[in-house]
Amino acid sequence: MRVKISPRTILKIARLYQLADDNTPVKALRHLKVQTDESHIVAEFILNKQHFAVLYGSIVDEESIDELWPSRPANTEMLPNPLDASCTETPFQGKFVMMFQIVPTKQRLDIHLSTAFDPSISRSLWQKYIKAGYVSVNQRVVTTPKFEVDETDEIAVKLPEQEQASAELPVLYEDDDVIVVNKPSGLLTHAKGGLSTEPTVAEIIRPKTSFASDTDRPGIVHRLDRDTSGILIIAKNPDAAAHLQKQFAQRTTKKTYLAATDGVPKLAAAKIDLPIGRNPSAPSTFRIDPNGKPAQTTYRVLAATDNQALIELNPTTGRTHQLRVHMAHLNTPILGDRIYGEPNASRLMLHAHKLEITLPSGERKTFEAAIPNEFKRFFPEDL
Repeated sequence: MRVKISPRTILKIARLYQLADDNTPVKALRHLKVQTDESHIVAEFILNKQHFAVLYGSIVDEESIDELWPSRPANTEMLPNPLDASCTETPFQGKFVMMFQIVPTKQRLDIHLSTAFDPSISRSLWQKYIKAGYVSVNQRVVTTPKFEVDETDEIAVKLPEQEQASAELPVLYEDDDVIVVNKPSGLLTHAKGGLSTEPTVAEIIRPKTSFASDTDRPGIVHRLDRDTSGILIIAKNPDAAAHLQKQFAQRTTKKTYLAATDGVPKLAAAKIDLPIGRNPSAPSTFRIDPNGKPAQTTYRVLAATDNQALIELNPTTGRTHQLRVHMAHLNTPILGDRIYGEPNASRLMLHAHKLEITLPSGERKTFEAAIPNEFKRFFPEDL
């Protein structure tokens, strides 16, 4: 039959060692951890911002400490017997007690959070949470990841509640390795900078993937802009991710987009081969730049009115905002493009319509996302 001990009894022992007084409530014992055995108990607790441990049982003595408490930290100090300083073990309620103080060891807040507090969240993401003011130490908000804490500190985390996804994420295909979804316009692929209080594709599919699960981009191997809709393929495990990423890097995938443009290109079909670089005057945007990265897009006009065109786009590279920058350079920006054109549509009229790719199983497949109704309103007779 195992030895038992209650928090109230532990508090009585603490009073015996003059670590608490008669007015100290039981709730003052924080982070109480009790290990029970047939002959003894080891109870660790925080009291008055100090870390203690009690060894309690019928065979407790100085020679048996290592055997009874094999996981005893190296930084423990035995407290003197309050009844008889010449004897290490203290009699208490028919058994014996030894009290230890565990000297705190300091470590960075971000390391503590990512190892002891919640290892399921990466250290880099914890750093962002700390800087955003979501972590407090001893009732004070701390915004410095390198702030030092120990096990006696009271750490509280209040992360922002993530909004429920306002739109469903239609799954077009799923097997043991991948998920293919039709991303709605307006939904982020993944959090920007690692911190987001709104739904993202990555967070919606997080439970289904083991790839990059400790980051803010679980399962993500390529991305679509927030306002772009259409095909996204997601890796469910690291091997599948490597297989897919290699194809995107080597440009062996075939991507087909549909766009409605503000204006009609002069040529009905052409290849745009213009490098793209970041715009230094607006770092979140891009522009045609002779010193930028190579970018190639092939297009053809599928239908046109006097001032608008329905265009099929086939990028062979995958630069950020590539299709939007290339079409704007032709003076035919994509309708609804608030950055490179005008907010003249209910959304950005860009849709990732098809993706041809080889699955980890070896099968070459083409996935297709249905054309959104917004496009059909502009070209009702052509779609």
